[in-house]
Amino acid sequence: MNESNQSKDTAPSLKGRAGGESFDSYLTLSSPSEGTYTEKRSKFLAFAFPVSTVEEIKELVESHQKKYYDARHVCYAYMLGHERLVFRANDNGEPSGTAGKPILGQINSNELTDVLIIVVRYFGGVKLGTSGLIQAYKAAAAEAIAAATIIEKTVDEQITIAFEYTLMNQVMRIVKEEEPAIVSQTFDNDCLMTLSIRASLMPRLRQRLEKVEKLRIEGALNPDT
Repeated sequence: MNESNQSKDTAPSLKGRAGGESFDSYLTLSSPSEGTYTEKRSKFLAFAFPVSTVEEIKELVESHQKKYYDARHVCYAYMLGHERLVFRANDNGEPSGTAGKPILGQINSNELTDVLIIVVRYFGGVKLGTSGLIQAYKAAAAEAIAAATIIEKTVDEQITIAFEYTLMNQVMRIVKEEEPAIVSQTFDNDCLMTLSIRASLMPRLRQRLEKVEKLRIEGALNPDT
């Protein structure tokens, strides 16, 4: 799904921090943050949030529109997904490309995703012009990001295995050595176990499990999809 009004100017770079070789980690915010910027008596209040769904974004935008109902503009941009393909920039009445686009630009330049930045503008009586607006929204978004704690998260995949109880020692030896997280487990004559591990490490884990005689792999999936 792509919610964006993409163009050559707004589309995010997918080059990645490691030259595009791996997309099993990404940068996001640990918690909400705020920033402010003032230009020619116009005040810009910036709010940055870690988010995971479009529905969550809509609720945050609507709540800020209600809270700051007396503001001239409530503009925003967001990026979703570890591949950074779902995004949108909204100018909310500002001249096209002067608000949402520079906000999105700051998200891109910091290589963030699963992030929403809302910038509320209180007009100060002096027009800023196109370049002034772009700089102001850019600076406000940058302030909110600067106040945030940026963290790295991994893209994990899950695999579910079924095996007889007599194979438990073999399975647990692999789990101990490869260190996947145990998402769920059911122990009986027939055992079920769901494991989660960083995407780049899944091939090795799967290969080792496939070598266990009579063990069945029920499924493998990416929990983010």
